[in-house]
Amino acid sequence: QVQLVESGGGLVQAGGSLRLTCAASGRAFSSYTVGWFRQAPGKEREFVATIGRSGAYTYYADSVKDRFTISRENAKNTVYLQMNSLKPEDTAVYYCAAVATTSVYGSFMPGEYRYWGQGTQVTVSS
Repeated sequence: QVQLVESGGGLVQAGGSLRLTCAASGRAFSSYTVGWFRQAPGKEREFVATIGRSGAYTYYADSVKDRFTISRENAKNTVYLQMNSLKPEDTAVYYCAAVATTSVYGSFMPGEYRYWGQGTQVTVSS
C-alpha cells in the first residue's frame, strides 16, 4: 500500500516556474513507476510525465517537453516535477500516480496506475 501526497502548487505568472513534489509513504518506493497527470476544468485527465523505477527512464507529453523535468529521490520516497516557462494552458490540478512494477520504463496510461494522490492546483495567469 502506498499513499501519495502532492505539494508545491500555487499561482504563478506566465513564464514563471514551480516545483511539484510527490511524497510517498510505504517501503520499496524504488519498485514503483511514477507518473504525473493533470486535469483542467471541463477536460479529461491527461498525461504529463513519467519516470521509471531508477530514474534513468523519463518520458514527457509533447506539450511539456523541454519545459518540465521529472526526477526522483528514492532514498526520500519523493518524485519531483520541475515546471519552467509556464503557460496559462498549464493551469490544472496536477496528480501523481504510482504502480509497482518490474519494468524499468514508465507509463503514460492512467489506467496502469494503482495509487493516486489528491492533487495540487497549479494556476498560471497571463
